[in-house]
Amino acid sequence: MSNSMVFRYDVDGDDFTLAGEISSKVKKRLKQLGLPPETIRKVAIAMYEAEINMVIHANGGTITVEVSPETIHIIFADRGPGIPDIDKAMEEGFSTASHEVRELGFGAGMGLPNIKKNSDKMTIDTKVGEGTTIELWMEVC
Repeated sequence: MSNSMVFRYDVDGDDFTLAGEISSKVKKRLKQLGLPPETIRKVAIAMYEAEINMVIHANGGTITVEVSPETIHIIFADRGPGIPDIDKAMEEGFSTASHEVRELGFGAGMGLPNIKKNSDKMTIDTKVGEGTTIELWMEVC
């Protein structure tokens, strides 16, 4: 891989049957590009968690993945309700998911902590009532 490649995806909100498909597609592409398994694992986990969060909380959005030989940069952008308290949202086990979502097996409050744990750098830009953008960077190891 000599230069950067960019992939862009739309996440359909509230459709749990499709949740996780984008992270699976990206995982497959990274394997085809010959990236190291540990890098692929971290990207797949972080992407899955963020994708699920977009479905549960934000009625979807867009995911942009930029792959270079050294770094993977991922941007998750939504127009959802925003995150009123980022520090609280980063606590393991804290969740604002509805009862119905929890009955489906989602909403355990591990999304943002798992995203952070599996990325080398993470930023969250959020405005209540306008949406959230999460950016991740992973070193290709």
